[in-house]
Amino acid sequence: MGAPLLESNPGERSEEVVPAQRARSWPRVLRALAHRNYRLFFFGQLVSLTGTWMQSVAQSWLAYRLTGSAALLGIVGFAGQVPALLFAPLGGVVADRVERRRILYATQVASMAVALALAVLALGDRIRVPHLLGLAALLGVVNGFDIPARQSFVVEMVGREDLGNAIALNSSIFNGARVVGPALAGLLVAAVGEGWCFLANAVSYLAALAALAAMRLPGRLRRRAQSGALTSLAEGFRYVARTGPVRALLLLLGLVSLTGMPYAVLMPIFADRILGGGARGLGLLLGATGLGALFGAVALAARDGTGGLGRRVAGAAVGFGAALVLFAASRSFWLSAALLVPAGFAMMNQMASSNTLLQSLVPDEFRGRVMAAYAMMFLGMAPFGALVAGAAAERIGAPWTVAAGGLCCVAGGVVFALRIPALRVEARAIVVALEPAGGDPPGAATGARPGSTY
Repeated sequence: MGAPLLESNPGERSEEVVPAQRARSWPRVLRALAHRNYRLFFFGQLVSLTGTWMQSVAQSWLAYRLTGSAALLGIVGFAGQVPALLFAPLGGVVADRVERRRILYATQVASMAVALALAVLALGDRIRVPHLLGLAALLGVVNGFDIPARQSFVVEMVGREDLGNAIALNSSIFNGARVVGPALAGLLVAAVGEGWCFLANAVSYLAALAALAAMRLPGRLRRRAQSGALTSLAEGFRYVARTGPVRALLLLLGLVSLTGMPYAVLMPIFADRILGGGARGLGLLLGATGLGALFGAVALAARDGTGGLGRRVAGAAVGFGAALVLFAASRSFWLSAALLVPAGFAMMNQMASSNTLLQSLVPDEFRGRVMAAYAMMFLGMAPFGALVAGAAAERIGAPWTVAAGGLCCVAGGVVFALRIPALRVEARAIVVALEPAGGDPPGAATGARPGSTY
């Protein structure tokens, strides 16, 4: 039962992780691209995520156009994200047991099918609210398996030394697409309607599938499961609950996702009713957030090690909340767009810094399940926030709702900052304790010295 199981791909030539000196020949901010597999992943995801953002904006605008209801925007957001909360734990168990590239093949094909269904219904002028809700929920189920596998797959492409840089570059992909995708979607929706955005997203998945197919991965040594899925799931939850630095990061991320992230669900109301920008304005506002997030990702990619990331996480939560409060008070379109740039910068800093710290502290055997917990906090809490925000906006208005969420983020960041000294001591102990077991300490995943973690 405990014998090692070597997972490999017969007939494929394995590609080992590139030597450190070759990675150092690349600019510091791009060093993970020295790895061929990661280069394929990077460019495939850049195309695919652009399509994903186009679909997200088009779906939001379509829901608003069909009903004009702020509450329904929250319900669509809830339907699309709550399955991630329910299925991510199972997705984490699967990611720790099954070859992660196979999981990603399946999730990309399933996501393409959802996009095609939306395109057919929208282009045929047959789409209704129940279709939006059902397909959003189905995509949420897919994401529950996709996100843990995707986050855990990075280390297989770049190894431990360049993992921190790869995480930051992943964020730059996500947010670079967030700049381009909403802007393209705004233009397409205004010109020809939402259906073409859905079709463009379906086609974009071909780039991701081609990149996965072209990779040459070495065989990975995994241990056979010695326990059932439920027992394995419980082990992952116990690890998170008893590990203070991991628990604190996830709780702050969950708070920000619950109270701050729902501002995006209400963005059609700001774009149309409050700022008068319409569909094009919606794309520009979301693009401004993505631009700030892209700047934040590039800044993080240039960093070495994990020292000081705890303070960065706390400052990012406070900065994100403050930017949301100011955005809620603005009635100028261009001032609002400008305020979303630092909001995006801070949001991305918290997300990517938390991801890097988590992966630097977690042993490989728990990586998939901890990344599932990360997905539950980052994506799984957001639908509940979207539901509450939609209902609150109907009663007190979108600006007051967003401002209240921003204040909650500020409070959470302050509490986290006060706990950093104690968390840092525990994080150092974790790194030192795990170092002899793996020969390659968790801090090495991001180039950190044991004493500098957190």
